[in-house]
Amino acid sequence: MRHLKRTAKLGRTSEHRNAMLANLVCSLIKHKRVVTSLPKAKAARSVAEKMVTLCKSGKLSDRRLAVARLHQEEAVKILFTEIAPAQKGRRGGYTRIVKMNQRQGDSSQKAILEWVDLPAPVETPNAEATTSETKPAEAKTEAAGATK
Repeated sequence: MRHLKRTAKLGRTSEHRNAMLANLVCSLIKHKRVVTSLPKAKAARSVAEKMVTLCKSGKLSDRRLAVARLHQEEAVKILFTEIAPAQKGRRGGYTRIVKMNQRQGDSSQKAILEWVDLPAPVETPNAEATTSETKPAEAKTEAAGATK
């Protein structure tokens, strides 16, 4: 019987699941918002909230425990310097899950996992494309001007 064993298995081995959740939480820390499936978001929420609770004290031993769990020092640095101080006044509930529509292929429920008190990042997906498109055009016009 599986009494008091509520870990979401997610169809993976324990090592794969722990690595996947650590990477998902690091992506959440870096980008402030992650779009994923609903079961993964629910599993990652508990890991993310435990990391914020751990980082609120700011001790060296807590930093080492966070690095041991997440395996990315730059994400832990962001967690200690930006996210944990912003969540200092809260006693829990640092993340929210917003349910989205279902995917067409496998009909799984999508969700957005994001921080509660932090401002949402402003995404400009075409910003890089427009800058890369203008640079070659400028180079062509300069080259044409130089040959004249």
